[in-house]
Amino acid sequence: MIERTIWIEAPPEVVWRFFTDPARMARWLGPADLDPTPGGELTFQLSDGPRPVVRGRFTELRPYEKIVFTFGWDPTPGVPDLPPGSSQVEVTLSAQAGGTLLTLHHISLPPNLVADTCTGWTGFLGTLKAEAANA
Repeated sequence: MIERTIWIEAPPEVVWRFFTDPARMARWLGPADLDPTPGGELTFQLSDGPRPVVRGRFTELRPYEKIVFTFGWDPTPGVPDLPPGSSQVEVTLSAQAGGTLLTLHHISLPPNLVADTCTGWTGFLGTLKAEAANA
């Protein structure tokens, strides 16, 4: 399991949109196609490396508080074997100190993918922090 917590200088309503609006998600993860409803599809293409595509489905959305989605990679040369929907990402948002405390949990990852995935989330969350603070 991966757990990352960051504080973002923006209210939860702003941070929420970076997970539910394709244009805003593209600013920190890559081009995205989203249907932010329970069961709705989520697809984004990372802009680094072999430009892998993440596919999943939203499983829970509590506006401005919690987003849960499944996560996996389209089969691509150079991308780890993690089929779409085989892991889960849970993001909680809470208003704190004039901003948002964001906690991300990524579960059901094979042990051999935890370190690289953790490094990836650390970088992407740093980008999210900067983008949301400037939104």
